[in-house]
Amino acid sequence: ENPRFALSALARYTPENFIDLVKRYGIAFHEKTLGQLFCDGSSQQIINLLTAEMGKVGAKLELGEAVDTVEKTEAGFVVALSTGKVGAASVVVATGGKSIPKMGATAKGYHLATQFGLRVTDTRPALVPLTYEPGIMERIAPLSGVSADVIATANKKSFAEALLFTHRGLSGPAILQISSYWREGDAISINLLPDMDLTAALGWARTETPKYRLQTVLAELMPKRLAQMMAEDIGIPNMIGDFSDKKIATVVEAIQRWTTKPTGSEGYRTAEVTLGGVDTRDLDSGTMEARNVPGLYFIGEVVDVTGWLGGYNFQWAWASGWAAGQAA
Repeated sequence: ENPRFALSALARYTPENFIDLVKRYGIAFHEKTLGQLFCDGSSQQIINLLTAEMGKVGAKLELGEAVDTVEKTEAGFVVALSTGKVGAASVVVATGGKSIPKMGATAKGYHLATQFGLRVTDTRPALVPLTYEPGIMERIAPLSGVSADVIATANKKSFAEALLFTHRGLSGPAILQISSYWREGDAISINLLPDMDLTAALGWARTETPKYRLQTVLAELMPKRLAQMMAEDIGIPNMIGDFSDKKIATVVEAIQRWTTKPTGSEGYRTAEVTLGGVDTRDLDSGTMEARNVPGLYFIGEVVDVTGWLGGYNFQWAWASGWAAGQAA
């Protein structure tokens, strides 16, 4: 809700800072898409890097421990674990959101925030595949596995990425990105042939291949199963040679502004992030410290900061963690 909140932390710990750290550990990486870097080997290398950095400052990693309660005291905090109590001058909450519960994700961080009087904005799954109700899905199901480069638009936000039809609905980077802006009941407009002058292409087909049906023409431009569904939905039986300019305009509108209305998402089960979280109005943007609870910090996904697909949420985790670490 406050797009400027993240700027301070992101400016002080940049992608270049993290890249330098990766290089110091000799981890080989490559650029897959502009600005998106991936390890040549396993992501375990990054985990090893982080645990090694913890070791340098004497941080102790306790696995298999449940945090039952956190209480404020005159000296700081007392954290009640499943195996006993630990005193601390500061507490940094880095619990993440509710996404992918099979990995252990819970709402614990939000509960801690409200316990200490911080506000929590509404949360929902983001960067998540979208689904249809059974009646619509029956129509879409034959397209499962079909992919295409598209432009997806919802609520005045657009992404030019790949679309993937699945047995549940729509996925792929374009849909994951737009899911952060889409709400139940909203329609999504999808340009299925974004890099083409479709009016000119259909005009050429009308002249050069006049006896082709629309499905045959479209199958030269997009995946065959998608061409079949679109031709059936458009419902013009004539051969392309008989198409008027008005009919060509109808086809262009249907394909380059295909409007579809998903009925839901796959939820936190597959969502890559949780949108919403600890209200940034209650945190110091420079340190991530709770304004009214000295020594209590919230970082990463538990905060109401959500990035796009492609490493942005990782960078927010590094930057907000660094900011809190300098202050805690």
